[in-house]
Amino acid sequence: MQMHTYEPAYLHALSRRLFESSGATNEIGHIVANILVGANLTGHDSHGVLRVPTYMRRISDGIMNAGAEPTTVRESVTTLVLDGHQGPGHLTAYRAVHKAIEKARTSEICSVSFTQIEHIGRLGHYAEIAAREGFVGIAMVGRGSSNKMKVLPFGGKKGSLGTNPIAIGIPTGDEVPFLLDVATSVVAEGKLQVARSKNVPVPENYIVDKNNVPTTDPNEFYDGGYLRTFGEHKGYAFSLAACLMGQLAGNYGEGCPFGYAFMQVININAFTDLIGYQEGIRAFLDDIKKSEPADGVDEVQVPGEFEHRTRTHRLKHGIEIPDTINEQLLEWANTFNVSADDSIITNEDKAYYPSVS
Repeated sequence: MQMHTYEPAYLHALSRRLFESSGATNEIGHIVANILVGANLTGHDSHGVLRVPTYMRRISDGIMNAGAEPTTVRESVTTLVLDGHQGPGHLTAYRAVHKAIEKARTSEICSVSFTQIEHIGRLGHYAEIAAREGFVGIAMVGRGSSNKMKVLPFGGKKGSLGTNPIAIGIPTGDEVPFLLDVATSVVAEGKLQVARSKNVPVPENYIVDKNNVPTTDPNEFYDGGYLRTFGEHKGYAFSLAACLMGQLAGNYGEGCPFGYAFMQVININAFTDLIGYQEGIRAFLDDIKKSEPADGVDEVQVPGEFEHRTRTHRLKHGIEIPDTINEQLLEWANTFNVSADDSIITNEDKAYYPSVS
């Protein structure tokens, strides 16, 4: 499979221009593009610019509203409910975490539920924003509707759930916060998109075909197949919990097929001294890292290290995009009459991506 290597600022500029051409403001274009490219930088290509062609199709079909800004439905000193108006989920989540941080600064904690959103992107991005500001960040997204979704409930033979991820970010006082970010399915659906774009198989036990027969061919998933939940009944229960927490916005009842989310930001200073807490967390994680590695393993890592190391490497060496995705991006650029050469990169685009020596 041919790969194309691009500097982050170029992929940011191209994504931004496509969103702007689809009705987004310049500000929205920058926010969404930065979150998408940020996913690529951290090694989660499943939630990066690979998604842009799908978003463009949804915008063109009138499903996603590229220019929609979230609005406040309900608010108190410690809570917030936002309506995303079917705009980019990235934008709603970005607005939500920043509003929650500001509330938590003075009210010690803030819980947010928001609804009417499109795909939210890499959920860990928002938990990491909170962690880098010295807060604990928790986020989850839930979707579910009997026999109409793409993830199997435990004991079921037709998909009834979304991938329903959960993320937790905890500050460490340095550039590598603790970051848990997992789908409650065995793997995020975007990982199957990556495998399909590279024409490679997926590991066993990830998916079944439309006849419920295990398969390693990602194309079978897109031909009526299904993902499994991780840990069988355990992942199923976590998936349902994500749905239930997301429905705090009032969208409870039979099914939640669109996408509801819950977020919480916790001010550590409400419990203990932030600096001392961070030092203690770093010492604890460093101690865990001293665990003797298994045969064939170089070192024991903790959540967040992989993303930090990959970001550092890709900022220096660029981001690889499969030819199949590259062609789709160029096709959409042609559709919207957007230039696809380096001239589209502005100083503002570059400012998002510091150089690494």
